[in-house]
Amino acid sequence: MVKCGEEMEAKQDVFMAIADQSRREILQLLMKHKELALHELLPHFEISRTAISKHLAILKTADLVQSQKVGRETRYRLNAKPLKEVNQWLGQYENL
Repeated sequence: MVKCGEEMEAKQDVFMAIADQSRREILQLLMKHKELALHELLPHFEISRTAISKHLAILKTADLVQSQKVGRETRYRLNAKPLKEVNQWLGQYENL
């Protein structure tokens, strides 16, 4: 069982990760394409490769993105579970 403090910390990581528009766009692209490499994400943004890598690292820390090394490249995919958990938590406030 997850302690309340740990649960809130995990949610804060998710909220912090999705607060940035570029990270939300990365999540949408991964939802649409299932799996992408960094070089496949680049054309969708007007930011540097390094910036996208930093965004991916933040998303990985929040457990919103999983990665797998395939040959010489790293493939990224969405892990929607933390978003579902936040959505469920927010649902308790829906009828206020």
